[in-house]
Amino acid sequence: MLYDVTVNLGERSYGIHIGAELLEELGERCVSAGLKGKCLVVTDANVGSLYAATAMESLGKAGFKATLATIPAGEQTKCGDQLFALYSRCIEAGLDRKGFVVALGGGVIGDLAGYVAASYLRGIPFVQVPTSLLAMVDSSVGGKTGINLPEGKNLVGAFHQPELVLADLQTLETLPVREYRAGLAEVVKYGIIYDASFFECLEGQWPALADRSDVGLLARVVGRCCEIKADVVGQDEREGGLRAILNFGHTVGHAIEKVAGYGEFVHGEAVAIGSVFAARVSVEQSGLSQAECDRIEKMFVDLALPVRAPGCPWADLRAALAVDKKTIGGMPKFVLASAIGLVSFGNDVPEALMEQVWKSL
Repeated sequence: MLYDVTVNLGERSYGIHIGAELLEELGERCVSAGLKGKCLVVTDANVGSLYAATAMESLGKAGFKATLATIPAGEQTKCGDQLFALYSRCIEAGLDRKGFVVALGGGVIGDLAGYVAASYLRGIPFVQVPTSLLAMVDSSVGGKTGINLPEGKNLVGAFHQPELVLADLQTLETLPVREYRAGLAEVVKYGIIYDASFFECLEGQWPALADRSDVGLLARVVGRCCEIKADVVGQDEREGGLRAILNFGHTVGHAIEKVAGYGEFVHGEAVAIGSVFAARVSVEQSGLSQAECDRIEKMFVDLALPVRAPGCPWADLRAALAVDKKTIGGMPKFVLASAIGLVSFGNDVPEALMEQVWKSL
C-alpha cells in the first residue's frame, strides 16, 4: 500500500511517500528526486541500531557514498554542541554543495539534521526519513528545522524544505508505546484545526489506531494528516498567517516541556495538555461549546495521553511563555477554536483567564 502526497511550493515542491518497506527504496527514490554526490545519514543510537544498515545499503546500491553519523537519543540532543559536531562530520564526509543530508529518525533528528542542511555551506539538500508517528504526520513535513536553547524550545532555526519525505510505516512497529501514543496527539490536532469529519473518524476508530492493529487505517490517517499539513504549508510556507494554526496546543505545550524538564513529558504529551488548555480557553473566549471541549479532552484521555500537568506552577509556566517564539511584546499568541475543525490564530488571552484555566488543570 502506497499513499503519496505532494507539497506544492512551485519549483520547491516535493513528495511525501507513505507505505510499508519503503526504507529499502531510499536510494532509488533519492536518485529519482535528482540528488547526487555524497551524503551524511544522521540518526540516533536507538533508531540507528534498527534501521541504519538498511538505509546505508539502499543508498550504496543506488551509487551514493554515504557516511553514517550516530548521535545520542533524546530532546537534549537538539542543541548547539551536536549541531557543530555534525558540521564537522559533514566536512569529514566530504559534503560539498552537491551533497545532501538524510535525517533518519524522529522529530529531534529531523529538526537537527534539517538545520545542519539548512546552514552548512549556506544550505544543501536533505531528505526526511521519519521513523516516529509524530515525525511522519508533523515535523518531517513543511521545512521547519532548528535547535533548542536553554531558555526555550526551537528558538534557533530556519525554514528549509526537504527534497522528499519517505515514511515507512513498518518502522512504527518498533516504536515504544509511549512515543507512538504521543504521536497520536498531533493526529488529533489536525482534526481540531482543519477537519471535523476526520476528528469524528478518530473518535470512532481510536482503539484500532491506538493498538496499531490496522495498517490500512494507519496509512490513511498518516496520509490525511500529511494532506492537511501540505495544504496549509502550500498556502503559507513561512508562518506569516494560516500556518500558525498548526500551533494549536503548542504554545503551552512547549512551555510545559521546558518547565517540567525536557523528557518528563515527551512532545506529544505536552501538546495534549496544551490542547486541552487551548480548548478550555476557547470555551471562554472563542465560542467553542462545552460539549465540543469535552469531546476534545475525552479524545486525548481515550488515547491514554495526559491532560494535566500538576508539577508545573503557573508562575514558571508564564515565564516560559514569555520567551516562546510566538510571543510578541511579552504576550503569547494562541490558536483558539470556535468549533472542532474551525480555529483562528494570533489571539491574545487575558492574563487572569490564562492563569484561571491553567489552575483548573
